[in-house]
Amino acid sequence: MKVILITGASSGIGFDAARQLAGQGHKVYAAARRVEKMEALKEYGVVPLFLDVTDEESCSAAVQQVLDAEGRIDVLVNNAGFGFYGAVENVEMEDARRQLDVNVFGLASLCRKVLPAMRAQGSGRIINIASVAGHFSMTFGGWYCVSKYSVEALSDALRMEVKTFGIDVSIIDPSAIRTPWGLIAADNLESCSAGTVYETRAAAQTAAFRKYFGGNYFSGPSAVTKAISKAVNARRPRVRYYAGRGARTLVFLHAVLPARWWDYLVNRFTTR
Repeated sequence: MKVILITGASSGIGFDAARQLAGQGHKVYAAARRVEKMEALKEYGVVPLFLDVTDEESCSAAVQQVLDAEGRIDVLVNNAGFGFYGAVENVEMEDARRQLDVNVFGLASLCRKVLPAMRAQGSGRIINIASVAGHFSMTFGGWYCVSKYSVEALSDALRMEVKTFGIDVSIIDPSAIRTPWGLIAADNLESCSAGTVYETRAAAQTAAFRKYFGGNYFSGPSAVTKAISKAVNARRPRVRYYAGRGARTLVFLHAVLPARWWDYLVNRFTTR
């Protein structure tokens, strides 16, 4: 039995992972701003916590609450994140900073909070949910991709720094997953493109997002939960796990295709 703290657990991947990990016999603390959304997790033995990853005091309080109750934290799953889509020219700097605050600095803050306890106990695992978007950029996804590239780089550095303390760091790279994420990204893209020179192209991509994320085209959250479960339970977890349909293929294609071919394929997909 491991003591697990997972962020962004009010819906989608985080909610599903908390439920599944608790079902495996682990003690799971599910954290998010909307605590009421996690009430249903209590029947699985999950303990809901309030957490705003952009607030240092909130991060400290959540970690301390788990330590006070359990005396240790074996696994941190950094899952909290969101997608703010829009042309680089259009996205307000305030929104760009918020994207990085949640997806990068919030993740880093929680890593910093749990590391002293993990180091003292001589073991621990940090699992960061990145994305295939941390390997390539997409039209109108510039700031989101910046955040996920950053998670990849931060995780790689952290892994090398803490290995000698018995702490493992793994990255989960999902492809597009059927969660509210895609619909939120579409709403952001639509709102920040209205009345601009990008409006027509953005409208086509918004329609595609709503079609694909609202349908049954992509893998469900369980695909990512499966990867998280492997990273939690493996005797020797991998450095990186790919999850969801086409994740490995997309990363491979970006690595081998000429840039112009890749650009063409991305634009074709996102406007169909």
